[in-house]
Amino acid sequence: MTTTSDAPLAAPAADPVPVVQMSGITISFPGVKALEDVALTLRAGEIHSLMGENGAGKSTMIKALTGVYQVDSGSIRVHGQEMTFKGPAQAQAAGISTVYQEVNLCENLSVAENIMLGHEVRRGPVIDWRATRARSREHLAALNLDIDPASTLSSHSLAVQQLVAIARAMTVDARLLILDEPTSSLDAEEVAQLFAVMRTLRDRGVAILFVSHFLEQVYAVSDRMTILRNGKLVGEYRTAELPRMQLVSKMIGTSLEVLEELEENPRRSAATREGATPYLQAIGLGRRGSVQPFDLDVYPGEVVGLAGLLGSGRTELARLLAGADRPDAGEVKVEGRPVRLRTPRTALGHDIAFSSESRKTEGIVGDLTVRENIVLAMQAERGWARRIPRRQADEVVAKYIDALGIRPPQPEALVRNLSGGNQQKVLLARWLATAPKLLILDEPTRGIDVGAKAEIQRLVAGLAEEGMSVVFISAELEEVVRLSHRIAVMRDREKVAEIDNSEHVTVPDVVSLIAGSDVHPSDVHA
Repeated sequence: MTTTSDAPLAAPAADPVPVVQMSGITISFPGVKALEDVALTLRAGEIHSLMGENGAGKSTMIKALTGVYQVDSGSIRVHGQEMTFKGPAQAQAAGISTVYQEVNLCENLSVAENIMLGHEVRRGPVIDWRATRARSREHLAALNLDIDPASTLSSHSLAVQQLVAIARAMTVDARLLILDEPTSSLDAEEVAQLFAVMRTLRDRGVAILFVSHFLEQVYAVSDRMTILRNGKLVGEYRTAELPRMQLVSKMIGTSLEVLEELEENPRRSAATREGATPYLQAIGLGRRGSVQPFDLDVYPGEVVGLAGLLGSGRTELARLLAGADRPDAGEVKVEGRPVRLRTPRTALGHDIAFSSESRKTEGIVGDLTVRENIVLAMQAERGWARRIPRRQADEVVAKYIDALGIRPPQPEALVRNLSGGNQQKVLLARWLATAPKLLILDEPTRGIDVGAKAEIQRLVAGLAEEGMSVVFISAELEEVVRLSHRIAVMRDREKVAEIDNSEHVTVPDVVSLIAGSDVHPSDVHA
């Protein structure tokens, strides 16, 4: 989902005092420092994008600014005056309004009631609904929005509901409007309408903080950007002066942490695939609002890496391959035969296993033991009426505890008491126990220590050498380049390129494709 504009960037604000200035912001949670000495300056008449990968600290920064989180150190100044907000209501009273990705309005009420909620026009104790609707119409007109104030909110699209939320935010004469991922569910025309409203507010002198993972949109609408990485400030930049490739490099880190070197992983070239049948073929597979139709072949003994920024469509693509989401376009073939992957269980029946990136919510069951977690998928595949014999289950569990080095090696230990790395190993053991021919791994090394990452990388390489097909997703591009035979590049929910990996392919090559740069490696297939 992208949109472009020929509108010129707004000139820097003449007012020398920023609307908001955050300095030295540090916030710690038990065992982790979420933000460390971070700064953010928001100026009147500018659209400012807050950029960073998942876990960079964007949401924490917004919550610190709006009083949801209290800062451990640092200061927040609004129009030059230092302030401490004890909650969102105080921030709103100071002229700071937030519109979140999930619109927090009352769908059963009218547009006017939603805009004026808490600010209705009254005559004594009685609400004057005619005057209230007229006032709401004025707020809509100020944003050049032609929406019937008397209509029920639920009768409108999500895009219109978000515009209503913005109109509501402006009823308090907000001087700073925070838009947190407002375009994630909008199509191109709806995005263009939202951007027109944002520019209208900018030109009226409102400061706008825009959070989005769509690079095209950031470059289309923002004047300035601040980049965070791992809870730290990378820098503030004029959008027009920062090339996309540099932006992506700053977001992911130009010198990613070097993990323990893997043994040489021979990479299958395009030539050796000639004449072979892919284990899985996706042909024009897509889902509206999720990922654009794409083609993808995965061969036996091959690791196909999916590279892209957060929100690029990596997970959405994987979920279609795994039957976790149903496509509305295209088809899937397994070993050359058309199949319908209606559910993950259906996919498992075709020897396709999917390990979700949401380890805690869609993966491990914390209240179950290691043994119970490992045999969970095996039991589901058999059906709950045909219990796995205890001896067989124990043999499988012992095999994978030993093979993956799960610590402590205790089958009856509760999974919630294991480290993140060992929880991830238990999850991998669960799917390996089903003996899949295609294993789809979504962020299998996220949030685990370096040693556990190296072990999982070795495991993936070893599985491919034994003939298993693997789809591998990781936000760490060095990891994708190191492990993959081929790399599919995602941008803005679309597969934009494929690289036949070799020793000549580097992380900057992949970054250039993610960023939409004109510089491509020679062996790219668009």
